[in-house]
Amino acid sequence: MRRPRGELGPRAPRPTEGAICAGPGEPCFPSDGPLVCALEQEQRYRLPPKPPPPLQPVLRGGLRLEAALSCPRFQRHPQHHLIRSLAEARPEELTPHVMVLLAQHLARHRLREPQLLEAIAHFLVAQEAQLNSKVVQKLVLPFGRLNYLPLEEQFMPCLERILAREAGVAPLATVNILMSLCQLRCLPFRALHFVFSPGFISHISGTPHAPIVRRYLSLLDTAVELELPGYRGPRLPRRQQVPIFPQPLITDRARCKYSHKDIVAEGLRQLLGEEKYRQDLTVPPGYCTDFLLCVSSSGAVLPVRTQDPFLPYPPRSCPYTTRDPAQRVVLMLRERWHFCRDGRVLLGSRALRERHLGLMGYQLLPLPFEELESQRGLSQLKSYLRQKLQALGLRWGPEGG
Repeated sequence: MRRPRGELGPRAPRPTEGAICAGPGEPCFPSDGPLVCALEQEQRYRLPPKPPPPLQPVLRGGLRLEAALSCPRFQRHPQHHLIRSLAEARPEELTPHVMVLLAQHLARHRLREPQLLEAIAHFLVAQEAQLNSKVVQKLVLPFGRLNYLPLEEQFMPCLERILAREAGVAPLATVNILMSLCQLRCLPFRALHFVFSPGFISHISGTPHAPIVRRYLSLLDTAVELELPGYRGPRLPRRQQVPIFPQPLITDRARCKYSHKDIVAEGLRQLLGEEKYRQDLTVPPGYCTDFLLCVSSSGAVLPVRTQDPFLPYPPRSCPYTTRDPAQRVVLMLRERWHFCRDGRVLLGSRALRERHLGLMGYQLLPLPFEELESQRGLSQLKSYLRQKLQALGLRWGPEGG
């Protein structure tokens, strides 16, 4: 007998949650029942076993140091791991390639770690006969950049011998080595005689790296003028000299959004007025200054437009001819990245610039980043700048001219 259309018969029982049905009309089995568990276990046995993960090679000493320094994602490996890897390395594992990687890492990340730097200096001395100037320039780079003169007694004699042997082979490498030594105030006279000789200057003039070599030679000539009064050898001809650092350095331009320069400029504008300071002014022989003020002998801050903001260079050959010269005060921003990491030592290039500006007669007023960061707002910064300037005896406004 057919069931009338629309009339529903008894509803079939639904399978419980988590149950497995064999098919339509077949009984359902709980997923955690003994039969289902036995079937799943049998299926697992039939699958091929997973292959074990590949064994990572155990790296020790120099190999571990090279692997860490060569990793593309390696940025700031803890220093104690580098020291431990170096200590565990056998002498034959410390190849020029490994030591160059270590030197580049220290220089790039501003790590002034004496134990690692001394190891590089010792390696350079021990391997002197096997190293050419192109490798030596990379090994010497962190010493100048990090403003670190090693304790290794043979460090400078070794470099002088390498320069004497290799100077004519790789001109750019030779000048790069001298640049690092210039930051350490350790310029060898014999090498200076060579790079300032007419033959060397003529040789590099037609090379692709002539512009950068001329800039470096100009800086070396400035160092000779200011720091080596006993030097009597050849000098860079005046027609070959170019500005050394005519604009803010690349690192400052790259980190301008983290710099305090804009807020210090605004503080000086409100405190002194726009006519009484110059920003980013390049002074002879080519050093870019952060802020420069002209100050009378009585301490009055003078309008820059009424004064010659430049001191004569060279200072020995151009003495003052007036009885009341204006003093030039340079405000030097010392940002966080101007120092070696985790320390209070200025990088070599920064220390060199401040040293040369001081020797040329400029009065320096450093503004450390810790003090600038502690100022909360423009009002506090103006008070801070006022105290700094007044401590030098400076005055401004109607009574200061």
